[in-house]
Amino acid sequence: MTPPDDAWIRSHQRLLPQSQSLLSSHHRSAIAVAISRVNQLDAARLDLEMSAMLKEQLVKVFTLMKPGMLFQYEPELDAFLEFLIWRFSIWVDKPTPGNALMNLRYRDERVAQQWRQVRTGLEGPGLTAPQKIWYCVASVGGQYLFSRLQSFSAFRRWGDSEQRPLARRLWTLIQRIEGIYKAASFLNLLSFLYTGRYRNLIEKALRARLVYMSPHMNRSVSFEYMNRQLVWNEFSEMLLLLLPLLNSSAVKNILSPFTKDKSSSNKADTVTCPICQVDPAIPFIALPCQHRYCYYCIRTRCASAASFRCLRCNEPVVAIQREGVSDGK
Repeated sequence: MTPPDDAWIRSHQRLLPQSQSLLSSHHRSAIAVAISRVNQLDAARLDLEMSAMLKEQLVKVFTLMKPGMLFQYEPELDAFLEFLIWRFSIWVDKPTPGNALMNLRYRDERVAQQWRQVRTGLEGPGLTAPQKIWYCVASVGGQYLFSRLQSFSAFRRWGDSEQRPLARRLWTLIQRIEGIYKAASFLNLLSFLYTGRYRNLIEKALRARLVYMSPHMNRSVSFEYMNRQLVWNEFSEMLLLLLPLLNSSAVKNILSPFTKDKSSSNKADTVTCPICQVDPAIPFIALPCQHRYCYYCIRTRCASAASFRCLRCNEPVVAIQREGVSDGK
């Protein structure tokens, strides 16, 4: 049985409202995108490293100035560097150095949820001028004011002033504000690990979310330098742990045949003390090998070690005597 000629028209009229509702709901809702949490945390870490590098270069300019002059202006120096990074990155709609390396940019999440031209879910306008200004006020000015307030209160000893109740109350208020801020930051960290949005409270308050600049760009950071740095740090810590346990004199005695010629070693055997490496003021001789030592050096070594061996020839020292005297001591 063939369908009537107007069957497709009736089907089109019946399905048209459903298709229009689906299209409108698709345009109204933004695509949920997942931004790597590791990328966002690495970007913050790279921004800190960039600020530290700029600070190091700026401090070198004042190396010939009065020592300690920059220490009292360190909060101003940190705020100045943070302001420079903000001025030439966020204020001009460019990513910070860390965000650029991680292929990230800030997006106004308030407007992005209503953005209609959606293809990848990463579209959306950048931060507005008020958001940029408030970001600078909170991240640069807020940190500077709080660090200055902490240093001023510590210098004035507000926490120890029992006779000044107002200063004591201000000190308690500062400690409570700091505790509340740390607790809120911890809760925001848990929320960030769960949702992947807003690394800190400033971004959460301003609804400034980090999204990818290019959806097809891969992570472009090599970890070769980081791995090498970690290896050298672990190696240096191992040396700092083992060096106090080594006997430097015994190691020097083992390496001496490979580092000195015979003539210099024979001269050192007859002139200098092998422990302090100076000409003995009160020379004593180790028996039976007849090598010269300072009295204090050989006496303390024999008293501290029951079986002390000569540092020149590794012979056991059974007694000591003053040079030129036949009686053993």
